[in-house]
Amino acid sequence: MRFGILGETRVWRDDGTEVPLGGPARRALLALLLIRPGQVVPSDRLIEEIDPDGVLSAHALQSQVSRLRTALGPAAAIERSGAGYRVVAADDDVDACRFERLAGQGRTALRDGEAERAVTLLREALDLWRGPALAELTESETAQAAAMRLEELRLAALEDRIEGELRLGEHRAAIAELRELVGRHPLRERLAGLLMRALSAEGGQAEALVVFEETRRHLAEELGADPSPELVALHRELLSVDPSPSPAAPPAPLTSFVGRDEEVAEVAGLLRVARLVTLLGPGGVGKTRLSAEVAGVAADEVCFVELAALATPGDGAGPARAVLGALGLRESGLQVGDGPRTPVDRLIAALSHRVLLLVLDNCEHVVEEAAALAARLLAACPRLRVLATSREPLGVIGEHLYQVRPLDGEAAVRLFTDRARAVRRGFAADPRRVRRVCAALDDLPLAVELAAARLRSLDLGELEGRLNDRLAIASRGSRPADGRHRTLRSVVAWSWDMLTEPERRAARRFTVFAGGATAESARQVCGTDAETLESLADKSLLEVSRGRYRMLETIRAYGTERLDEAGDRETALRAHARHVLELVRTADPHLRRAEQLEWLPLLVAEHENLLAAVRWAVEAREIATALELLAAASAYLWIRGASAAVAPYAIGLLGALGDTPPDGLGEEYATCVLLGAFDRATWLRHRAAADRALAAAWSGDRPGRYPAALLPWMMRNVGESDAQAAFTLLSAQHDSPEPWVRAVARFVSGFGALGARDVAPAERDFGAAAEEFRVLGDRWGAALTLDMLAGLAGGRGDHARAIALTDEALTLTGRLGALEDSADLLVNRGDYLVAAGDAEGARADYARAADLARDAGSTTCLGAALRGLGDIALGEGALDEAERRYAEALERIDPHWIRSLGNRVRALAGLGRVAEARGDHPTAGTRYREAAEAVAAGGVAAPDALRQLGLPGALSDALAEAVSRR
Repeated sequence: MRFGILGETRVWRDDGTEVPLGGPARRALLALLLIRPGQVVPSDRLIEEIDPDGVLSAHALQSQVSRLRTALGPAAAIERSGAGYRVVAADDDVDACRFERLAGQGRTALRDGEAERAVTLLREALDLWRGPALAELTESETAQAAAMRLEELRLAALEDRIEGELRLGEHRAAIAELRELVGRHPLRERLAGLLMRALSAEGGQAEALVVFEETRRHLAEELGADPSPELVALHRELLSVDPSPSPAAPPAPLTSFVGRDEEVAEVAGLLRVARLVTLLGPGGVGKTRLSAEVAGVAADEVCFVELAALATPGDGAGPARAVLGALGLRESGLQVGDGPRTPVDRLIAALSHRVLLLVLDNCEHVVEEAAALAARLLAACPRLRVLATSREPLGVIGEHLYQVRPLDGEAAVRLFTDRARAVRRGFAADPRRVRRVCAALDDLPLAVELAAARLRSLDLGELEGRLNDRLAIASRGSRPADGRHRTLRSVVAWSWDMLTEPERRAARRFTVFAGGATAESARQVCGTDAETLESLADKSLLEVSRGRYRMLETIRAYGTERLDEAGDRETALRAHARHVLELVRTADPHLRRAEQLEWLPLLVAEHENLLAAVRWAVEAREIATALELLAAASAYLWIRGASAAVAPYAIGLLGALGDTPPDGLGEEYATCVLLGAFDRATWLRHRAAADRALAAAWSGDRPGRYPAALLPWMMRNVGESDAQAAFTLLSAQHDSPEPWVRAVARFVSGFGALGARDVAPAERDFGAAAEEFRVLGDRWGAALTLDMLAGLAGGRGDHARAIALTDEALTLTGRLGALEDSADLLVNRGDYLVAAGDAEGARADYARAADLARDAGSTTCLGAALRGLGDIALGEGALDEAERRYAEALERIDPHWIRSLGNRVRALAGLGRVAEARGDHPTAGTRYREAAEAVAAGGVAAPDALRQLGLPGALSDALAEAVSRR
């Protein structure tokens, strides 16, 4: 006989039949005895625990015991012992005891490194649970104490099982379960640590850091405690992991892959000899799935880029920006207004050294731009291969075409049967009948899947009849591509027509999403409910992957036609834009606080939807909506380094607006000017009006609506002839009610003091700004400010403090995924290490900076790192290597960018010192003059300012003298 208290109290005979126990009093009595089988429980405690109100008497207890004995029969005994009772049962006959034994054995196996055995034991233990332990005894103190102990053991066993699964590499499957558990137990640090490890293993290092931040905050707010040393150590371990982002993986397969094994092998083989392969075929033939499977067997690193929802904004850079995003790269650093470079230039710099398979999916929508990009990248990146999917060739020299054909007959039958069983358990049918259905569908995978999904509500005979009526065909062979297109369109239309009207409305409105949508977003924009969305997914009109709904492009194109036909397009697009606006408005204040790591991934996932909303608003001349979208999203765009993506829209919007801001939207107009400042003519035309608009928004008692514009405004104005107005505006915000603005004001005031050559007040202001940014949790502002403080410390010879401050800034840029800024900071730290006499530490930092700069596609930061390596070589007397490093650095450093001035001057001066060491004084003099001219061109002449560049004192004086003579 087996007993169960892990859930409702139940008893089973050896043959599996259940023993009827009777009423709640008998169940409670048995449960109390089973907490510790074989141990005597006093009668008075049983009475008190079963009936806290005191109604149950000793005689009544005896009666309940007698009835329980009768129910159990001779197979189990309840014995009277002294003043109490006990149940005679072996420990392993009670589920709670068996659970404890298995869980203990599983933990021991895990500790001994036997992960597979541990997982097996722990799964068996956890499967014994049917619900909350001792569920009926909610008022029994003894039972509740035992239930709490068992629940704690259950959670520990869950953690052990998940840890074992992670050791076996089952990271992706564990993430969803861990998210749910961490949500229910936010103070349980081991669960948080397991989730952090699982996320990091799947390339989600930033998400893992968010989990740590959330756990730390919960512990502080609810317990007043810090994270455990183990969790802190894991946090440090994750921070030390290479911050280089992982390229986007192919879409996760939702179903099994049927019938294309030979094609996968053929395409993979073709890619070994060809650098550009294009999979051709009509919609629905399976090009995307085939490309994903080929990517899955590739030996090289893979980046999968979805171009389906892309609409080029007029500058031709849409596909390039999509590739940057898929690679996890930023278009710019945290320093707004950094050096000029196009997305393609950055891609070439990032990919020129990498062995990578780049998959460009659904190129037909932007075929000319995709072809130009592929040609440029393949010419400049010799280790790159490209696999494209398209309905037409790219037309690039060297392109190899691979025609993707429908499935063969047997594979189509297997696909139909597989999908049918997913919606109707136990589906079985005559293969010949299934073959007729598939032949009528031209064996197109998408058509087969759509038809099979209908077996949830139709039997096979009904399906055959309706399909034949719809297709009006009976041929069983293959037909030309245009015929297949008509077949697929007919099947999509048939599936569409069979939807209910609420389902059709939701499906056609869903087509306005670019890049998919969360369930909540889909419900709001489509005006529907969760049940309707799930029904559309069941019918294969939508797919669900990684928590987001998406629509296949073939179905989306058909749905867009139906949206236009219904006259609902503008309404749906407006609803979509308003929803995106509400999202970015909600996120905006969080991006200037500790929660920014939580909100950035959410906004990154909605990036394509943001671009689509802005594009619609600009094209529809919805001026207010467009300006509000750009302003509300500006903080995200700047912190994420993605502001260049909206620049064409901002420039177009400003061209339509003229020089006068719309009433009530002055601040939004000024933000739009900042975002459009990539075009110098646009910036010069609108700068004065934007300056007035910002001054009006931030000169009264109430703060403006978009504080995030103030910091970029100051940065963008650096180097302008009348930058004083921006400095005055920002430094006047010391008493702003918005704490982030007060921190920015301190930061800007530090530059004022520095400009007046008064270092002590500058350091005080920067220090105060850094502390305020720290308190707020804003990593963007804190990283910029710490870098300035480190520079001041290094300038006065306090190299230890400069290194410590740079370490902190590096942690922050790493969390924000700012590779370029991290490379810049590593170069700075290398300089401080050189000054402190640690040449080996500096060499490591310069080398790491060079690697990060290459990954980020930043030629200027790469030049700075090479300059540092030149300094090391020069210090070691390796003149040839030093000369080579300096020359390579000068090839990459942008001579027109103010932030690269120091590295350019140092590289030129380094070449002068190499020549001087060789006794070539004429060449040395030429290099020194070039360095002096570079300094003069940058507007820097004072000896103390030159020393801020990190040059040796004598060289600084010599350059200053040369500049003054000019």
